[in-house]
Amino acid sequence: MPVNNSLVTQQQAESNLPFSTVINSVPYQKLISQTLKDRNTANRFISSIVSAVSTTPALQSCTPKTIVSAALLGEALKLSPSPQLGQFYLVPFKQKEKRDKNNRIIAEACTNAMFVLGYKGYIQLATRSGEYKRINAMPIKQGELVDYNPFDDEITLQYTENEELRATLPTIGYYAMFEYHNGFKKVMYWSKEKMIAHAAAYSPAFSAEGLKALESGQVPQNELWKYSSFWYKDFDNMACKTMLRQLISKWGLMSIEMQKAFDADGGVIGDNGEVTFSDSERETEQQPQQPDNIIDAEVVTEPEAEESFAEMLGG
Repeated sequence: MPVNNSLVTQQQAESNLPFSTVINSVPYQKLISQTLKDRNTANRFISSIVSAVSTTPALQSCTPKTIVSAALLGEALKLSPSPQLGQFYLVPFKQKEKRDKNNRIIAEACTNAMFVLGYKGYIQLATRSGEYKRINAMPIKQGELVDYNPFDDEITLQYTENEELRATLPTIGYYAMFEYHNGFKKVMYWSKEKMIAHAAAYSPAFSAEGLKALESGQVPQNELWKYSSFWYKDFDNMACKTMLRQLISKWGLMSIEMQKAFDADGGVIGDNGEVTFSDSERETEQQPQQPDNIIDAEVVTEPEAEESFAEMLGG
């Protein structure tokens, strides 16, 4: 299908304007008002998104429509984009130009904003569903794992109470658990080696060798920008998120809004709500089953984006 020239023209025009100008234009004001209904909510939404974009240089190159669509999904889920809360993030990535077999352009190169659910967002949605009495995920430090019996679904842990000492201890694995109000409880533990293997299998931008080089300080400062994968930026947060995804998807009850967030995690939200995924950072528990819904893209890796990623993925 040929590129829609009017759409391309619109995107090019928007790319030359500040995001604060674009989002206050009539089409976007109408979209936001129709979606959020309440004027005060709409004003707060616009203010928070303008602030997020202005303080995150990497987002300023994204197509405004993908920023707004991802942010509206977060708003609909009543989640905050604040990096300090870690509930969801707007993450930029580059979509490469795509051509058909006749070398005709079928998709222009651009930078889009991706909706990425944080592990604290999973906890927030699970708690809000009313089904979970307790839910948690955390790294396990050296000396804290006493015993784990996956056959009987039992684990014994000894928490290191000295926080300063705990921060210096190496991470040996990851723990996740939930308990329903009716008493049903499920626990799960993965060694760090298993988590590294999982990350390497499902994220083409990550490798065990790369993580080892990064953690040992063997990567030159001028090459750090190459390590843009979320797994490099904050391995523990990504590991906790993976544990919750595994735990909830296999044994947990999922509310409608949790299912919606689960399905959109790591994708770009289209005009009609359709979610399109990049094959470079889709952190799923299964390989994508619909190749037509996978776009050729890469996470933004310019050196100037490094601090922005640290801000988005920290907390």
